[in-house]
Amino acid sequence: MPSFQIFDRPSRFCGPGSDTKQLYAVTPSDIDKPDALPDSFRRFARAAGFSAREGELLIAPSGDGGIGGALFGLGQKGAPFAAGRLSRLLPAGDWALARFDGDVAQALIGFAAGGYRFERYLKPSSATQVRLAIPDSCDAAAIERTVAAIFLARDLINTPANDMQPDHLEQVFESLAGHYGATFGAIRGDELLKAGFPLIHAVGRAGEKAPRLMEMRWGRKGARTITLVGKGVCFDTGGLDIKSAAGMGLMKKDMGGAANVMALALMIMDAGLDVDLRVIVPSVENAIAGNAFRPGDIYRSRKGLTVQIDNTDAEGRLILADALTYADEELPDLLIDMATLTGAARVALGPDIAPFFTDSDALAEKLSANGERLSDPLWRMPLFAGYDARLKTAIADLTNAPAGGMAGAITAALFLKRFVGRARTWAHFDIYGHAPADRDFGPAGGEAQAIRALFETIRTN
Repeated sequence: MPSFQIFDRPSRFCGPGSDTKQLYAVTPSDIDKPDALPDSFRRFARAAGFSAREGELLIAPSGDGGIGGALFGLGQKGAPFAAGRLSRLLPAGDWALARFDGDVAQALIGFAAGGYRFERYLKPSSATQVRLAIPDSCDAAAIERTVAAIFLARDLINTPANDMQPDHLEQVFESLAGHYGATFGAIRGDELLKAGFPLIHAVGRAGEKAPRLMEMRWGRKGARTITLVGKGVCFDTGGLDIKSAAGMGLMKKDMGGAANVMALALMIMDAGLDVDLRVIVPSVENAIAGNAFRPGDIYRSRKGLTVQIDNTDAEGRLILADALTYADEELPDLLIDMATLTGAARVALGPDIAPFFTDSDALAEKLSANGERLSDPLWRMPLFAGYDARLKTAIADLTNAPAGGMAGAITAALFLKRFVGRARTWAHFDIYGHAPADRDFGPAGGEAQAIRALFETIRTN
């Protein structure tokens, strides 16, 4: 496989060949179509009472008593990601889609994503995996890189904080850069103050591992400039405004923004897009120690705006403020930031839909169209200027946590907007980065969100 991955994983795919068993993915109406199935499969389906409901699998025997093939039900809608169940339902071995009336590439991505398992801390499985053949009509490299990106984001988010601190995240980021011949650098610890990143330093200075700002550059100078910024809070206790035990339970995922921009960068570099790519990741642990930043503290940001700390648990927007200012200084054509930022976004849209904010109607339309086509759900949220006054405070330019808690996702986006003024187009993604339950597309745990829609928007723009 050409794409970088944090952990070694065998491919979920095989080449088309005579040793693959035939798999027919059908809707209920296909069972009676003469050209949809071989006669022997159709007769067996009727005799076995196969109705092609979504997720239904029927194994057809061969003449010698072995496995002759299989029928898989897509239901009435023909949802492509129903194919994610195949990795769990099919007998081990190599299979080929003899019929699928839909987007075969998306079905193959769904199949591989549905078979993902995070087993770094379990005994290695010796079982033979189910593999699907990629037909010649599909772009195998595009499918493989998409799956690799999804797995990278999931692996990073799923890794517990004892093995995914800022230094660990830096190792992965540097390895990703090295794999694609990109340049990489990092500013760590007190050097952040000298380099002009006071908010990143303030949030991360109480962590065992030094806070840092990491940066990767790749591509052709003079090409369209794409800058990605990802929130890399490797664990969030809430700081002195400490979270409850329940609130801390999933906080290893608070670097989900960094995981997703790194996965998106993988796709861009692996595809060789003609862009000038810059990826910036501020990474910290929001910990508690004698030098932790406090409620009521006021810090001057890289941009010069002063920020009053009214809640140390609103730390993500602080590190992003310095990083976005830094990104904005080079006037990128497109600036994207991704962060697991607010609980309010989850209340509004739930865990599966990625909210995004932008002033660009053209970008929003492209993202929405690509998200719908690729089954990568996202939804535009308003940058309502009427709420901007909530960021005001009496003795500083801004508060990091407006009182009252209403419209929390919007006020957080408006806070970040204060640090973006030169980029030609900007969008902020307030993702959840975690699936609370198993789905066809994958198991519960870390999740890649919006990166397929973003990649397609960047690729086709």
